[in-house]
Order: sequence, then C-alpha cells, then structure tokens
Amino acid sequence: MDVEEKRVSSGYAKPPWIFKGSALYQIHLVKAATARAFIPKEFRLVEAFGYTLGGFFLASYDDSPAGVFDELVVIAGIVWNPPTSCAWAARVLVNSDEACHHGRKEVGLPSQVARFSKNITAVPKQKRDRAFGFLDTFGLGTTLSHPENLMEVKVSEVDSAASTDICNIQIRSDETKVGNWMGPAIKMALPSFSGNTIYNSNLLKYSCHLHCRCC
Repeated sequence: MDVEEKRVSSGYAKPPWIFKGSALYQIHLVKAATARAFIPKEFRLVEAFGYTLGGFFLASYDDSPAGVFDELVVIAGIVWNPPTSCAWAARVLVNSDEACHHGRKEVGLPSQVARFSKNITAVPKQKRDRAFGFLDTFGLGTTLSHPENLMEVKVSEVDSAASTDICNIQIRSDETKVGNWMGPAIKMALPSFSGNTIYNSNLLKYSCHLHCRCC
C-alpha cells in the first residue's frame, strides 16, 4: 500500500542523530490486554500478573536535526527480544512536519503531527507543620508557602483542518529549581523496536543513548 506524503526538506543526514533539550520520562503499569492491541503478534509481551510496563516521554528539543520542536511518545509496553527487552511506542506526536516525516520513513514510528500548547501558572504550595500533623487528615494542619509554577502542556493531534485533544500534562516549571541545582550526570541506553506501519513495513531495532542530568 502506497501512502502519499508531503515532501519536506531534511536536516537529519546520516545517523547518529543528536537531540538536545529537556524531557520528562514517566513509567507506569499498563494492563497487558490493553498493550497487546498496539504490539505486533510476533512479539512476546513482557508481563507479570496481567500488567506490562508502559509510560510516556515528553520532550522539548532546543537543538535537533529538525530544529526546535516538541515530542510526546506513548509507550504501550515492553516486548521480549533475547537477550534483552525493548519498548514499543503506540503513539508519537510531534509539532514538526520534518520530524514527523523522518520518524515515519527512517525510524518506523507511528508519528503524527500535533499541536503543543504550554501555559505556566502559579499555584499555592502546601507545607506540612509537624506539630499539627494529625490535623492534616482534616485539612487543618497545613500552611501556605511560596507558590510553585506549574506548566500545563496540552497536546492535540492535527488531522487536516481538524484537531483532537490527546492529553493534558501538568509538570513543575524549570523556574521552580532551587538555585538551578542539577542532579548527577547519567548515561543510559533505551533499546526500542519500531516499524510494521503503513509508512515502513520493516521491523526495526534501535537504541536511544541518553546523556542527562536528573532534577
């Protein structure tokens, strides 16, 4: 099946591709029956007690082969590929035509163009008073401290002229970092599978090498 797609110029060239920016990576349990619907039948799902490990990766890139853009990757679950296991992405949303085209054609990702909107609001931060800890149960043992800034990220998938709201995510803004403190440097590799889409029918295996600092 041939799928027509708007041609876009590419700054990706040959791998490795380097992306720089900030990201939130959150993992959580997903029902195996739910994850299975997004994973090719030839893969064995890594599961225990009816659950697998999924999550999402929300990134804001300041520098990349496609320039500045945002990305949301929804991880359906983990599949087994001896001698290790790999993550499988059920949805990939980006606000860049170039990144979407590259993800589909070269990386075999189910990429879609989306709209990312960000809004920062200050909300009161509650601080517990140990002397009256037992009153916390009734909401009487808390005092308000300096407000913290929360960033609300709304992601909407764009389909022609219409758009569909996908999710709202609230995270602490970078402005809340005390003295811009950064955690220790961490290096890790995230093996992943992709492909089996209408844009790339091959099953691909690749690894994302992360060099980051937790905060």
